[in-house]
Amino acid sequence: MDYSQFLLMHEELSLLAVILILFVADLFLCPDKKSGKGIYNTCLPVVLLGIHTALNLLPCSCANATEAFGGMYQYTPMMTIVKSVLSIGTLIVFLMAHKWLSRPENLVKQGEFYLLSLFTLLGMYFMIGSGHFLMFFIGLELASVPMTALIAFDKTKHESAEAGAKFILLALFSSALLLYGISLIYGATGSLYFDEISVLLDGSAFSIFGLVLFITGMGFKISLVPFHLWTADTYEGAPTSVTAFLSVISKGAAAFVLLTVFIKAFCASDLMYSWNTGLYWIIVASITVANLFAIRQNNLKRFMAFSAISQAGYLVLALMDGTAQGMTALVFYLLVYMVSNLGAFAVMTSVEENSGKILISDYDGLYATNPKLAFLMTLCLFSLAGIPPFAGFFSKFFVFMAAFKAGYPLLVFIALANTVISLYYYLLIVKAMYIKQPAGEAIPTFRSDNYTRLALALCILGVIVLGLGGVFYNYIDLFSYGV
Repeated sequence: MDYSQFLLMHEELSLLAVILILFVADLFLCPDKKSGKGIYNTCLPVVLLGIHTALNLLPCSCANATEAFGGMYQYTPMMTIVKSVLSIGTLIVFLMAHKWLSRPENLVKQGEFYLLSLFTLLGMYFMIGSGHFLMFFIGLELASVPMTALIAFDKTKHESAEAGAKFILLALFSSALLLYGISLIYGATGSLYFDEISVLLDGSAFSIFGLVLFITGMGFKISLVPFHLWTADTYEGAPTSVTAFLSVISKGAAAFVLLTVFIKAFCASDLMYSWNTGLYWIIVASITVANLFAIRQNNLKRFMAFSAISQAGYLVLALMDGTAQGMTALVFYLLVYMVSNLGAFAVMTSVEENSGKILISDYDGLYATNPKLAFLMTLCLFSLAGIPPFAGFFSKFFVFMAAFKAGYPLLVFIALANTVISLYYYLLIVKAMYIKQPAGEAIPTFRSDNYTRLALALCILGVIVLGLGGVFYNYIDLFSYGV
């Protein structure tokens, strides 16, 4: 066996080394139960993950091979960029989870939180680098099972346990559909390699049904309508930091993998027509239904759940026709959505930890008591809504441009009209913070912890810089590929 093949998996090996170090450190450096102090409390995980991210931030130019283990694992420079985006997002989640993990009931569970999060990230790495449906499914389950444990992390709260139960049951059901679809594809081609499937698939009803089941299974992971019914309950019941992780990191990895599988395995002309047609109506339903339901929400976590479903629709819009421009738009959109959404969740986490409030009506008059947090929340919401000059405007513009050039002007028009609706419900929160007066007790003035402030600073920096610097989009475009 040629062990040099492992060098192509340097990102996975680096992350695995971080997991092993944290696993051992958890035995000796766990924070003191009385004081809550210790090097393990956020500091060590953030430093190690930061080193891992810095070492693997840019594509590796020294790799001679592009695949390993008989083609089951494949490498492209774009995969490194996506993995780096996911790693940065996980790092921000670790920062914003500091105060929550410092609670007395969570002190002894800190190691489990970090390890479960990193194992989920490792599963996403395997999904992204897969060139074979078996490798893809192993990565999918490695990402899904630890996520269930994270959702049910607050086991003493019935909402968290309920959210975990709903997630695992529907995850199993979606995985069964996805596996059934893969088995049909294997029956039609006799292979599980993406490159071989693209040559052998003939567009028969048998293979199209397999493709439909595959899209159904992945639609659950991305929270697309009509596979979205778990999302609001799970987001509401899970700890807020876990909800942030689920809304961005998991969704982004699944969307990119769906695009790469389409490009590698389902690029035959007949099948391309089939998945473009399916995605067309899924995108329309996801954006429209999510926007209408978001307007009705008062719980901020349920509000962000429907916002995430809508954003997933825009994210998948870049998949139409599987073009290289669409891949660039998708990755840039993922990067911008990550900093904007995590910034909003960082504010929500800080408010919840210091006041226990999570309803939109609780944010009435927030600007009077916490003007900085209200201002930062506004910037993140403006970016999510796509208001210039913030980064969200340019990410939506590039997605619309990719879909328009792919030949879907009506779909772009529908998505653009829905952007106006999303602007309305994002402004409802801004109105609450700046204009409305609290009916009861207002959120008190407080000071966020240093880790949360650092997470907010990183997110706001991303919202502003990504909106002003087109160099990021151009750099991503250098490594894009498509049909």
